[in-house]
Amino acid sequence: MYTPKLYREEDRTKIVEFMRQNEFAILVTYDGEKPTASHLLVEVFEEGERIFINGHMSRTNPLWKTFEENEEVLTIFHGPHTYISPTWYNHVNVPTWNYQAVHVYGKPRIVEEHDEAYQILKRLVDRYEAASHYKMETLPQDFVAKEIKGIAAFQIEATRIEANYKLSQNRNDEDYRNIVVQLEAREDEMSHGVAEAMKKQRSR
Repeated sequence: MYTPKLYREEDRTKIVEFMRQNEFAILVTYDGEKPTASHLLVEVFEEGERIFINGHMSRTNPLWKTFEENEEVLTIFHGPHTYISPTWYNHVNVPTWNYQAVHVYGKPRIVEEHDEAYQILKRLVDRYEAASHYKMETLPQDFVAKEIKGIAAFQIEATRIEANYKLSQNRNDEDYRNIVVQLEAREDEMSHGVAEAMKKQRSR
């Protein structure tokens, strides 16, 4: 990913937090002829100095079959993004787009062992159904076994991470503050998300 030094984020803690907040990611591989991708819910976790991405997809999705041909795959985590108007500056300039994105390259493997696949799914269910009674362990286990057979669980160990937070870091304080004000005046969540990210960025 093209990442100018000014926009490069290198704080591991902040990057991992961003990934965890945006776990509906894009997994990109190569099928031998062309790039191919799927939008998937994943789980990011750390084990010592290592970062892993767990996930699953339907076995009818051919993407998982490309893992054998790829020593490295790409997972893209994307945050809020929005248009920035040149009318918000105190001088003549051009339109642009602010955004946050993290690219994670890593070694993929298919999880074939039932218990490991079960735990990958259980962690997601426990997280997203924390306020309900829906639990993997209380479901009919023959149903669970059947569903697990229908998915391809996977794990990716991160080998390289690139984080690009383009948040008007090149603007002076006056323009920066006005961009935030203008974004907060909009009604869409994306603009508000970028405004929040900008406030955190300039407060460092």
